[in-house]
Amino acid sequence: MDGMSTIGIQNTACFLFDLDGTVYLGDHLLPGAEELLAYLDETGTPYFFLTNNSSRSREDYAQKLAGFGLFADRERIITSGVATVIYLKDQKPSARIYLVGTPSLEEEFKANGFQLVDENPDFAVLGFDTTLTYNKLRKISEFVAGGIPYIATHSDINCPTPTGFMPDIGAMMAMIESSTGKKADLIIGKPHTPMVEVVVTLTGYAPDQLTMVGDRLYTDIALGQAGILTVLVLSGETEKADLPDAPRQPDLMCQNLGELLRILKWEK
Repeated sequence: MDGMSTIGIQNTACFLFDLDGTVYLGDHLLPGAEELLAYLDETGTPYFFLTNNSSRSREDYAQKLAGFGLFADRERIITSGVATVIYLKDQKPSARIYLVGTPSLEEEFKANGFQLVDENPDFAVLGFDTTLTYNKLRKISEFVAGGIPYIATHSDINCPTPTGFMPDIGAMMAMIESSTGKKADLIIGKPHTPMVEVVVTLTGYAPDQLTMVGDRLYTDIALGQAGILTVLVLSGETEKADLPDAPRQPDLMCQNLGELLRILKWEK
């Protein structure tokens, strides 16, 4: 806890949990995750999983959680890919989209009525593509340079793994910018406004009723700018030494979800 205030945490109406680096890391469930979620279920406290990782679908995440003995309805899982789909459906249903993404993200888009095309797209969408090829990178760069609206599902630079970090979409965005001189026209995921709007719509709670629990300062903790309480866990990307230079500080810091559980029980 490190001396930070717990004011407001006990009054949270709904929790939002990041996944990678917060609930699990690779194929390992992180300390306290199972016990904390069980406690929230027992006390009737709503919670959702909120991840920027767009390489997997809601179904993929539900299956991964089930493998840990954590059973969550797909509606409780909000990804930046889902948020991007919701945003684009509001902009132009059945739009023609050039999508750089995994097969799971492609299915998410096709299931929502979008046409995935290689020519004349209405939008160029970049996801966290663990199946990235040079041809995909070349193609989206051509569309971006040609003025096609360019949307990124999120902007995370790295994805935490048990052995360190793997390049995330932010690294891919940097390659596109280096080639074309252009940044994304819109970024959807945490901490950007489109993700906040989707969270409010799908959860039914206002920002000041929510608490975000995550391991990244520039995405999870930055949601504090929208009026959401934030809890930083040191089980993923961020180390305590990173805090002094962070533009936005968490409302609470914990080693892991196990420590957060102890605080919630103490507050009760």
